[in-house]
Amino acid sequence: MKFALVTGANKSIGFEVAQQLAQKGIYVYLGCRNLENGAEAISKLKAMGLNNVEAIQLEVTDDESVMKARKEIGEKTDVLDILINNAGIFGGHPQNALDATIDQFKATYDVNVYGVVRVTQAFIDLLRKSKEPRIVNVSSSQGSITLHSDPTYKYYDYKGAVYLSSKAALNMYTVVLAYELKNTDFKVNAVCPGFTKTDFNGHRGPGTVVDAGKRIVKYALVGNDGPTGKFFSEENNPETGEIPW
Repeated sequence: MKFALVTGANKSIGFEVAQQLAQKGIYVYLGCRNLENGAEAISKLKAMGLNNVEAIQLEVTDDESVMKARKEIGEKTDVLDILINNAGIFGGHPQNALDATIDQFKATYDVNVYGVVRVTQAFIDLLRKSKEPRIVNVSSSQGSITLHSDPTYKYYDYKGAVYLSSKAALNMYTVVLAYELKNTDFKVNAVCPGFTKTDFNGHRGPGTVVDAGKRIVKYALVGNDGPTGKFFSEENNPETGEIPW
């Protein structure tokens, strides 16, 4: 049996990813800021007949919480096969470059960038023990500098200095991480789930959490001949999925 950790997994896309992985027979640890919410998520999954799931208290902005989660999972398994860095925040308003506050930037980066670094570094030793280690950083096509420099890009006018720059920073971390692990069995990729209807965007997105989950799970289960160090958004490139950084 393979083991996976999904951060921000008690609702929305994270919950869907956990569900889809569990349906494939993978034992899934649901990283949740609040254990009560985590317990509720587990109850829903078990009601679906999925018993290979477990909630873990994990606040990605808190070093102590991350290390406690690492210790707890390490006492249950010697190996972690899949890490889905899903937890993320939008960063509030205003998002324009001249009015967004430094506190907004700090809070957003703490989750979207530093949180990914904290969790990845904490669990890398368990991932190294896997025969097929996979890391998926849940990004956004909104973090593509190339696309946002192109006036023909469909979301060109949807600018936001805080959120977009945090995802661009996450993308660069993904590139460097994949490079450092290039001579190993790791596959490390950034995946955009698409503009999905969730609490995150006030349920304005046209996409479903099911489709979003499938896009992420696809790269969590990619084979040994699969890509690494790439950026994928099937919403923006239905043919190959790959989009420019």
